[in-house]
Amino acid sequence: MSATAPEYVCLVDDQVRRALAVESQGFEQSAILQGLSVGVKDLLDIAGLPTAAGSPDWAASHKQPTITAQCVLRLVAAGAQVLAKTQTDELAYSLNGLNHNYPTPINPAAPQRLPGGSSSGSAVAAANGSVAIGLGTDTGGSIRVPASYNGLFGLRPSHGAVAVEGLVALAPRFDTVGWMSRDFATLHKVAQVLLAPGQKSDFKQLVVFSPEGIGSGWSQVAQGLVEAAAPYFNDVCLHALPQSVMAGVSEAFRVLQGRQIAQQHGQWLKDCQPSIAPDIASRFAWSATLTEADEQQAEHEVQEFGKFWQQQCGITGATLVALPTTPGAAPSLDCSADDLADYRNQLMGLTAPAGVLGAPQISLPLLQDQQAPWGLSFMAGKGRDQALLAKVQSLLPALDGLKGD
Repeated sequence: MSATAPEYVCLVDDQVRRALAVESQGFEQSAILQGLSVGVKDLLDIAGLPTAAGSPDWAASHKQPTITAQCVLRLVAAGAQVLAKTQTDELAYSLNGLNHNYPTPINPAAPQRLPGGSSSGSAVAAANGSVAIGLGTDTGGSIRVPASYNGLFGLRPSHGAVAVEGLVALAPRFDTVGWMSRDFATLHKVAQVLLAPGQKSDFKQLVVFSPEGIGSGWSQVAQGLVEAAAPYFNDVCLHALPQSVMAGVSEAFRVLQGRQIAQQHGQWLKDCQPSIAPDIASRFAWSATLTEADEQQAEHEVQEFGKFWQQQCGITGATLVALPTTPGAAPSLDCSADDLADYRNQLMGLTAPAGVLGAPQISLPLLQDQQAPWGLSFMAGKGRDQALLAKVQSLLPALDGLKGD
């Protein structure tokens, strides 16, 4: 492990680790994560280290934290060792894994492709084996997307399932703390520490979505998934996910997120005038133009999406939903800004449903597209995180043959 590796902001020294051990004494002590190392996204506070949120201007204009984020302390109390703070896109407002202030973390599974963000450093550190657990955040896809691109297991929990104290917020209505790992067992161990026990009830129905506009590789996967999963459910069905529905829920999410971002960071952006990459700066500027009427219209669109979800698709609390985590493999590093903007719109049609529903979603590294990793996702109803993990664990042996292109 090198402190100069682009996935790291800084390594955590023994003095900070000793202080973390003392600070974590107020939480339940166990050995569940004994021997496992953690990379902590630089959006989460660690006492004694600056939190930069991917922006030197943010670090320079904010005091160094004196209290560590609760989720980090819980991991330490369970035996995990914090090795480093990891890179993030600026203020977490991107899904690419690019930050114009720093070198780009290298996607070990596809070095010529984006690592994905905004939890880019945690994803790359987990994927290249330098940490066992990549701790990050997910507002609009920042765990699920890099997990898909780097060939990792990744969990975005239900909104509110994991404490967010000590997190630099982006849009509190949607912000979650999530994590990534190379194997399901490690992902599940972290869930035992960070999530409440939850209900043990099973899922009776599986809805496999076929999103309009996704390549033929998904059609093959979807059919194979229906056949492989049939013995595990009372009912398994394919359901179309029209482009109009994805566009509607994506736009609604973007507007609601943007309104919160403007409230959260608007004054700091005005006062500090930070140096921010053009694509992210344009999104901040757009967020500042959103009105209350825009927000009300977005809320209406969310209600319409809920009707589609429940009435047209028949999704209930006993339903598990499957869909591709991303449209395919990560875009190439030399993808143009215009192409990335178009791709982002398509991508958010897949990530926004969990956001507006506050639902848990797990990405599994089971697929390939263009000889690069591509994630398969399962979603459950809000609060059914543990049931989701239990069902996925039982399904994994049957899903081994799904590959995509």
